[in-house]
Amino acid sequence: MIKVTWRNLLARKVRLLLSAFAIVLGVAFVAGSMIFTDAMGGAFDDIIEGSTADVEIAFEGANDFDAQQDNRTIPADVVPKLEALPEVESVHPQNVLQSVFVIGEDGKVVGGNGPPGLAFQYTGATSLTGKPILTLVDGDLPDAPYEIALDKDTIEKGGFDLGDKVRLATPGTPPTITTTLTGAVEFGSGGLNGATLTIFDETFMHDQFFDGKDVYTSISLNAADGVSQRELADAAQKVLPPHVVAETGDDYVEDNKASLDEILGFLQTFLLVFAGVSLVVGIFLIINTFSILVAQRSRELALLRALGASRRQINRSVVMEALAVGFVGSTVGLGVGYLLALGLRWLFGLFGLDLSQADFPVTWSTIAWSYGVGLVVTAIASILPALRASRIPPMAALRDDVALPEATLRRRVIVGIVMVVVGGTLMAVGLSVADGRNSLIAIGGGILLILIGVALMSAVLGAPVLHVFGAVYRRLFGTVGSLAAQNALRNPRRTAATASALMIGLALMAMMSIFGSSASASTDAAIGKTLTSQFIISNVVGQPFSPDVAAQARKVDGVASVTQLRQAFPEVDGGNAFVAAVDPRSMGLAFALPVQQGSLADLGPGTVAITESTSESKGYDVGDTLTMTFQGGDVPLKVVAIFPAAPAVPGDYLVSLDTLTKGGLAPLDSMVFVTKQPGASTDAVRAELERITKDLPTVTVKDPEGYAAEQKEQVNTFLYMIYGLLGLSVIIAILGVVNTLSLSVIERTREVGLLRAVGLGRRQLRTMIRLESVVVAVFGALLGMVMGVVFGSTMVLALKDQGLTELSIPWALMVTFLVAAAVTGVLAAVIPARRAARLDVLKAIATE
Repeated sequence: MIKVTWRNLLARKVRLLLSAFAIVLGVAFVAGSMIFTDAMGGAFDDIIEGSTADVEIAFEGANDFDAQQDNRTIPADVVPKLEALPEVESVHPQNVLQSVFVIGEDGKVVGGNGPPGLAFQYTGATSLTGKPILTLVDGDLPDAPYEIALDKDTIEKGGFDLGDKVRLATPGTPPTITTTLTGAVEFGSGGLNGATLTIFDETFMHDQFFDGKDVYTSISLNAADGVSQRELADAAQKVLPPHVVAETGDDYVEDNKASLDEILGFLQTFLLVFAGVSLVVGIFLIINTFSILVAQRSRELALLRALGASRRQINRSVVMEALAVGFVGSTVGLGVGYLLALGLRWLFGLFGLDLSQADFPVTWSTIAWSYGVGLVVTAIASILPALRASRIPPMAALRDDVALPEATLRRRVIVGIVMVVVGGTLMAVGLSVADGRNSLIAIGGGILLILIGVALMSAVLGAPVLHVFGAVYRRLFGTVGSLAAQNALRNPRRTAATASALMIGLALMAMMSIFGSSASASTDAAIGKTLTSQFIISNVVGQPFSPDVAAQARKVDGVASVTQLRQAFPEVDGGNAFVAAVDPRSMGLAFALPVQQGSLADLGPGTVAITESTSESKGYDVGDTLTMTFQGGDVPLKVVAIFPAAPAVPGDYLVSLDTLTKGGLAPLDSMVFVTKQPGASTDAVRAELERITKDLPTVTVKDPEGYAAEQKEQVNTFLYMIYGLLGLSVIIAILGVVNTLSLSVIERTREVGLLRAVGLGRRQLRTMIRLESVVVAVFGALLGMVMGVVFGSTMVLALKDQGLTELSIPWALMVTFLVAAAVTGVLAAVIPARRAARLDVLKAIATE
C-alpha cells in the first residue's frame, strides 16, 4: 500500500500542487508572523540590554518600557552620596526626554512620525553587554548651549554634515529650536529600530527643559570589581530619597522584556488570526481536491479492496497522500513565511519602524508550529474523503461504473442548523453583554459557528440560487448555459465546498467594510454634535507636544478659549484604561457632551467622569470611588458624571489635568481645542494658528471637518491592512475554484469528448466552463455578502456604547464585491476551459 500511495502521488503531482499551495499560504502566514515578531522582539531586547547598566535608579515606574514622559526628578545631591559607596565603580546621572524630534531639510520629521524621539546627555556608562551605552564615532560631544550630537543613522537619513544647523521639535519652550550638529554617536547594540537619539550638553538640558534646576530623571551605576548587581542595588537604596528605586540591571531587563512580550503577543495573535482564516479556507480546498481525486480513483480503490486491502489500509493510504502534500506545503510555506517576514519588515518600515539591522531567526518553535499546523490541517481535511474511499465494496471492481457511496445531506443540514442556532444565540448574548471585550468575544464565537454551519448547509441553500442561474443562463446562452447550470447542480457538495471557501473571505471583508463605513459615519455624527470648537491642533500619530503651543494660541486675536487635552494609559481594576485630561473651566466651550447621570460641572481635582459603557462593564455609578494606577502611584477619584462615548473625547475616563500630574506624567498636550470669539474672522484666526505650528511638522491645525477626515483616514488605513490580510484567504478560495474546475474537467473527460462529438464547439465549451465557474463564485459571494451584512450590523450594534452610533452599509461596495466575484469566476476558468477545449475528442470518448 505504501508503494501504491507513492505511485499515486507521483502520478497526480500536478493536480495536488494547488492544494499544497493552500497550505503554503496558510503556513507562510503562521511562520511569517512568528519570525517577524521574534525578530522585532530580539531587536527591542538588544536595545533594552544595550541601554541598561548594572543598576538603574529612577522613580518607580518611570523607567518602564511603556512609561510616558515622567515629571518626577531626582535631586543632584544624591550623586555624591552614590559616588562615596565602596560598591560603586562609576555613577552616571542623566536626563531623558521622549518627544524630541529631528526636523529634516524638507520640513518633515526624520524617520517618520511613528518611532520615538529620545534625547539625553552623554554618559560613559557601560551596559550589561559589556559595551558602552553610547560611543562617539565622529566629531565632538556638545559642550555649549544649542549644540547636539545625533546617532549616525539619523544623520544619514537627514543628510546632515557636522557643523550643519538642525531644527528640533521639543517638549519645551519654545517648541522648536535651532541647534548645531557637533558629533555623531552610535548606540552600543547597533540598531535603534527607527528611533532617533539627540545628545545635549547637560547644563543646557537643565536650563532648557528643567527650569534651571540641578536634577536628573535617572541614574545608572556600574559596579566595582567583585560586587554583584544585588549588592550594588541594596547599597544604593540606602542613600536614595523616598519612592526612588534602585533596580538591578537583570531585573530591569526582565521587567521590560515582559512588557514588550505582552505588546508583541498582541501583534502576533492579530496576525495569526488571519493565518487561521486562510487555513480554514484551505481546508475546503483540500477536502474538495481529495474528494474529486478519490472519486476519480473509485475503480482503482475497489480493485485494491478486491485484492485484499482492508478499509484501514485504504483510509491510511489517502491520509498518507494528504500528509505528503501537507509536508511539501509546510516546507515551502516555511520558506515563503521567511520572505513574508521580510515583507512585513518593509511594510512596518514605511511607518518608521526600522528593523534593517535586526536578525530574522527561524527558531525550532517556528519550525514545529509550521509543520504541526500544515500537517494537522491536511490530515483533518483528508479524513472525510478517506472514510468515503474506505467504504467502497470489493465487488464494485467487477462493475463498469463505480461510484462512491454518497451519504445523505440530511445529517449535514441538521448539524448546520444546530450550529447556526447556537451561533445566533451567542451573537444575541454578545449584544446583551455590557463589557465591550466580552461582547465581541461572544459575537466572534457566534460568527465562527454560523460560518461553519452555513458551509455545511450550503449544498442545500445553493439549490434555489443555482436554479435561478439555470433559468437566466438558458435564456441568455441557450443549451450551453443550461449545461453549465446542470454541471453546478450535479455535485452539490463540491459546488458548495468551493463556494464556501470564497464565502468565508468575502463575509469577513463585507463585515469589516460595514464596520469602517459605520465608524466613519459615527465620527461625522459625533463630532458634529459634540465638538463646538472651530479648530483642533493635534498630532496625527498621537505623539505629545509642547504646551507652549496652547500658550501661544491663547494670545491670538479673536480666540475666546483654548482647551488642552492630554492622554494617559493607567490601570483601573487591573486592566488598561484610556484617560483624557482637560481643564474643566474651559471644557464647556470645546465640547457639548450630553450627560446621562451627574454633572460635568462637578469635574475637578480628585474626580472623574466615565463613559456609559465603562459604567456598565465596571459597575461604577455616580458617587463611587475608583483608583487609577499611574507610573507615579495610585490616584483615588470620585465618579461625578456618566456620559456617552464620543470621538471628540478620546478616552473612557475624563479627568482634570492635575490628575495626570499626580500620576507622575509630564505636562505634554495630545490635542488643543481652540474656540474663536463670536464675530472673529475664521480665516484670520486659522492663519495665526498655522503660523504658530508652521515649524512643527508633528502637529497640524484643522477644522472639525478636517479633524473628522483625519480620524476616518486612520480607520481606512486599518481597513486597508485588514483587506490585504483577508485577501490571502480570497486568493486561496480562487485557487479552489481553479482546482475544482480543473479536476472536474479531468473527471468529465469522456463527457466532454461526447459533447464535442455531438457538435459542441471549443468556444462553446470554454463558455460553458466559464459560466459554471461564475455560478460557483457568485453563489459564494452572495452567501458571504448576506452573512457579512448580518455580522457587520451586529458588531456595530454591539459597539454602540463605544461610539459606533451610526449603522452604515456601503451597498456600492457590496455590489462591487459581487461584480468582482463574477470576474473572478471568469478568470478562474481560463486555464481549465483552455485545457478542456484542447482535449482530443476520440481519446476523450475512449477514456474510462
